[in-house]
Amino acid sequence: TRGYARSLEAPPEGVVSRGTTRSAVSRRFVALTQKRLEEWLATDIGELDLAAVMIDGLYIQEHLVLVALGVDESGTKHVLGLWEGATESAEVCIALLSDLIERGLDPHRSLLFVIDGSKALRKAIREVFGKRALVQRCQQHKSRNVLGHLPKSLHRSVSKSLRDAWKSPKKSTAKRRLQKLAAALEADHPGAARSLREGLDETLTIKEWKLPPALERTLSTTNPIENLNDQIRRVTRRVKRWRDGQMVLRWTSAALLEAEKGFHRLKGHKGMPTLVAALRRNDAQLDGDDSAVDGQKEAA
Repeated sequence: TRGYARSLEAPPEGVVSRGTTRSAVSRRFVALTQKRLEEWLATDIGELDLAAVMIDGLYIQEHLVLVALGVDESGTKHVLGLWEGATESAEVCIALLSDLIERGLDPHRSLLFVIDGSKALRKAIREVFGKRALVQRCQQHKSRNVLGHLPKSLHRSVSKSLRDAWKSPKKSTAKRRLQKLAAALEADHPGAARSLREGLDETLTIKEWKLPPALERTLSTTNPIENLNDQIRRVTRRVKRWRDGQMVLRWTSAALLEAEKGFHRLKGHKGMPTLVAALRRNDAQLDGDDSAVDGQKEAA
């Protein structure tokens, strides 16, 4: 804002420039970003045919911003929304998910949720979507959590064991290898063993769907949304004074809208039909279970 005036062409002689001071430029930026934020958060997302949703949070001073990134059935990425709160509590997560539903996200259609190890976020997804939510826990987050309980001398070998297990062609094989690793760590490093066992099955959710390797690697981590968060940090890194939560939301939305212009389709997007087929099978199974329950009630 300080250098805005000198970036413009000189006005004709006798004409005085207006609206080029630091305060004027700042006021215009605030007004425009607020307008774009309101328009964006009111956008209908019901027509996107989403197959997967990634949710992650980042802290900007004392404010937590939850960001939701959607992937449609063609592998195209869409920034779905964001929510501000003080902590990553279940209430904040439920508020974000409820907002997405109000804007058109179908809670009666199975979706893959890719998340880190947040218990609050997992609880919110369970409460809002129930069995329609298939959760894949980020394997990289799980690896960091386990290694955090171990001395550095074991990091290399345990990290390799985790990677090798997750690369197993079958879910049963991967689970057996992870359980064996946890058992080996139990005596000397019970914290690491407990961390590995916690949510172990959800690090293998997509393994049983036989996705193409490129798509499985992409959906096994939250890397796509973490890359998005890195772009938010890049855009906002020079802001030194955050006045309030609304300012945080305005800057975050401006960064997200800018980042969205450079989006490419998800790595491994050619395998999306396999993922969609797995989601529809889950729908069919749940609908069949519901029909069976209704039939039993009618018979009774």
